[in-house]
Amino acid sequence: MNDVPTRRDILALSAAAPALQAAPRTPELQKLIDAAAAHGGGTVLIPPGRHVTGTLMMRSNVRLWLEPGAVIEGSRNLADYKVLAGPVRGYTDNYTDKSLIHAEDAVNVSIEGRGTIDGQGAAFKGPYKVRPYMIRMIRCRDVSISGVTIKDSPMWVQHYLCCDGVAIRGITVRSYVNQNNDGIDIDSSSRVRISDCDISSGDDAIVLKSTTMEPCRDVTVTNSTLSSHCNAFKLGTETNGGFEEIVLSNCTIYDTRLAGIALEIVDGGTMDGVAISNVSMRNVVAPVFLRLGDRARPTVDGGPEQPVGRLRNVTISGVRARGAGMIGCAIAGLPGHRIENVSLNDLRLEFAGGGTAEDASRVPEESADRYPEFKMFGTLPAYGIYGRHIRGLRLRDIELVTAQLDARPPITLSDVEGLTTDNAPVR
Repeated sequence: MNDVPTRRDILALSAAAPALQAAPRTPELQKLIDAAAAHGGGTVLIPPGRHVTGTLMMRSNVRLWLEPGAVIEGSRNLADYKVLAGPVRGYTDNYTDKSLIHAEDAVNVSIEGRGTIDGQGAAFKGPYKVRPYMIRMIRCRDVSISGVTIKDSPMWVQHYLCCDGVAIRGITVRSYVNQNNDGIDIDSSSRVRISDCDISSGDDAIVLKSTTMEPCRDVTVTNSTLSSHCNAFKLGTETNGGFEEIVLSNCTIYDTRLAGIALEIVDGGTMDGVAISNVSMRNVVAPVFLRLGDRARPTVDGGPEQPVGRLRNVTISGVRARGAGMIGCAIAGLPGHRIENVSLNDLRLEFAGGGTAEDASRVPEESADRYPEFKMFGTLPAYGIYGRHIRGLRLRDIELVTAQLDARPPITLSDVEGLTTDNAPVR
């Protein structure tokens, strides 16, 4: 995080009297942001206390600094949020057109400090568009979010769409009060660094999407702690533009109801160059899930369906998982559309076990167009890893164990071309 601001280019929000805390301070806050931008940039300092506001438009070269004890509190009145469709068309048009803190085509935008942004998300009931995002930045460059705590979003906590140069460092997310509470959404953006974060959310903790035809590219996630009622780290579900050069390293994942790591291509697009290393998991239902499917959803309503994409060049190494469920881990392509070049190295995964001989003989349906999720195939015919429709699979130093007896083999493979194994329990 950058140093506490001490320069003269600081504009400070005045402290609000307790009796006025419930009245939105949107005009006052927006005036300070605009004034800082008009002077070529500066810092808007938010003092301790609760400051209610509707939509705030961030500007270029402006830093929003939240002092310890400062709380930016989202208004509970939907009328206080501007309708902002944004300059980029994509599938997220279906989700929301409102947000608490919003920026478009801005450069050098920062939200920093040791305060809190509270979305008051429990106050919003209903479908997508009546639940604002908390932070949404569209087609911005050089964005910095650091130090702050972000809690209780009505919808996605943060959405960075078609941005170039995003640094998210040392933030805390706690959001379980509504639906679709993704912790961080990186969408069709490039040069993204996420580090030293503590994310606990009702939906996916960190999820990369490409809801436009532009890819997510050059993204690193490191030194972070992730927990979720859904997936901890996911690429997908919207995948139209694909994903290139994505790294996850040195992270812990715990208490996750779906997959710890989910890599999915189902709406066209290409996933190429994913490296995952040094990840420790506890109480995740499925440690790893890879899926190449054919949902074919377009980027905009009425647009052309997408062809089957590609999922290739994935390396997963140094993963430890305790307390996984009994279903197992799937690496599943489609007939005629194989996942390509997957390396699994140095994995030790502990599963619940309990599978039967009948489970071992199952042949899961292909389910090409189903929503991708680790449990989509039912109980797998292997208690550890089930792989099919793969070209180029390398398994090295794989240890798979169960807490109770299981009649299934540890690994079952079907339609796998180019298999290499070394100290892996493949029958």
